This record gives sequence, structure tokens and C-alpha cells, in this order.
Amino acid sequence: MKIVLPLPAMLTSLFVVAVEHLPFDVDTFVPWRVPGPYRKAARDALDAPPSLTVTHVPAPWRPASLTLTGDERRRLRRAGQHVLVSTTAPPRRLPGNAQTARAVARALARQCDGLLIDPSTASAVPACPRSPGEPEDFRLGDDWLTWDVQMRDDATCPPWDPSETAACDCLRVTSRGLRRFALPEITLDGAACAHSLCATALLRSVAHRLVADQLAHLRAHPLASCHEIDDLLRIQPSGALRGVPPFGVRLTPCDADLADLGEPGSSGAIRRLKVGPAPGSGRLTCLKVGPPSGFTGSVNDWLRVAGSLDLTSADHPARPALAA
Repeated sequence: MKIVLPLPAMLTSLFVVAVEHLPFDVDTFVPWRVPGPYRKAARDALDAPPSLTVTHVPAPWRPASLTLTGDERRRLRRAGQHVLVSTTAPPRRLPGNAQTARAVARALARQCDGLLIDPSTASAVPACPRSPGEPEDFRLGDDWLTWDVQMRDDATCPPWDPSETAACDCLRVTSRGLRRFALPEITLDGAACAHSLCATALLRSVAHRLVADQLAHLRAHPLASCHEIDDLLRIQPSGALRGVPPFGVRLTPCDADLADLGEPGSSGAIRRLKVGPAPGSGRLTCLKVGPPSGFTGSVNDWLRVAGSLDLTSADHPARPALAA
């Protein structure tokens, strides 16, 4: 079965730099003081019609919800101003336009000791260990994705033996950041809390596959208005287990918004990763992932199989960083 993912005509990606004090005019900083290969990309993006905007707001930025460390929260509380770095462009310009915007935001944060925040992932963007600035090549693992791990309050796992997964179904793991690539977020619901690392690793492999396929589709069909994907993904184990038969993952669309997916861990049928459209948007906002048809065990049985495999994606560049 095919799942149709609509592609918007334009896609916006936003970064926020929270600062205590901005010692310069952003118009004099961008693009001339943006380092490396992104200087020309930023200059081109600012030309009319502009796809990149940089706006200084002399007021604190107070988001509703972020996942921050204690030090990051203190820095955000002290920040009395912020700078918005936004890019709006057709999906075919991914990932280069998003990289350029983040390179500009990184440069601003470094120059004024600001805190760089990515609202799409609801987290701060740390310094990249591979490069002092924005890396030239694109890798999804360079903090383009985070994970929201939640456990139901009335968890069924026995407190004396949390590894007894047969009695636990309280876990829900959801991605943050796939929407930047015109993709629905993905979520796994109803697993045992003891499988949180395995569930996240599996979802990471699914995310890498979806983003790689999406970027390849946009390269081949730059004017496409939709992208059809299979509802059954075959994830190939890597490393020492390369050559082992692919691991099956089912993607199941749903009609509910992410906030209304229901309680995790409902008993009965196998829980699957779901995709749900935002009300009235006509777009899928979340995919629910789960075992392929014909799998007779529980989600926890399926995750135990995944835990025995190396499903870590080889995080190779999906395309040249600054390609249009």
C-alpha cells in the first residue's frame, strides 16, 4: 500500500538566538561575517525575492516548551533580546537552505555568546563536534532531530522488575524535527520502558531512511506536489550484521492529531507507528511505526528482535550541502 505525503509549495525553517545584548546591527553582520562557504549562500538568499530573513527583536523570547539543560535555562532567562533567523523556500531547496539559515544563526550566537535554539526540535543546538561552524555536508545526526520520550503515569511495569517487559506497555517515543523536511513526525507507542533505547534507535533508522528517500525524490522531481512512500519499510542492518535479511517496519496513517493518538499501551491488537493529520490541514503530521503484517507477537517481542540487530543508519551526506 502507498502513503501519499503532500509537498507544500513553500516550507519555513526557523532558528532563534537568545542574547543578553546584541552589540551590532544584524544587517552589518549578515552575510558579510558569516564564515566559510555559507557567506555566499546567505548573500544569495537575502537577494530579492529573499528566502532568508534575519530579524532582531529587543525583547525576551519565552517559548511554551523546550527541552533544555539547567545552564541553558539560566542563559535563556538572562537573555533580554533575541534574533529570528528564518528561511522560506520550496522543498526542492532542502537541505541547503536550512543549513544556510542555521549557519547564520550559529555565527550570530558565537559572536554575541547567545543561545541557539531550534523550535522544530524544541531544544538548543550544541556546537558540532565535526566542525567549529555549520558542517558543509548534511548529516541528519548533526542535531537535526531530537526525541520526545514519555511514559504513562499509570505505568504497568512492576517496579521491582522493570525488565519484565511482558507486563509493561507505558512507553511512547516521538520524533521532533522531521517536519522541517516536509515529512510527518514518527512515533512508537505501547512498548515497555525497558526498551526505550531500542525504540529510539529503531525510530532513528526509520527517520534516516525517510529523509534520504525524501531528498532523493526532491532531487529527481523538483516540482512534485506529493511523494508516495510504501507503508512497509525494509531497514537493512549494518555493521557486522550487514547481509542479514532486512527488518520490517509498518507505517500506518491515522485520522487523529498527534495530541489525540490515544493512551499508549492499549491492550489488544499490535500497536503500530501512526501518522495523523492536523485538523483541517490536509497534511500528515505523525506516522505511527510498528511490526509488519503477519508478525504474531507483541510490540515488545518485535523490539527484542530489533535490539538484536544493528539498525544504526550509516549517516552519510544525503546531498551536497549548498545544492539548490
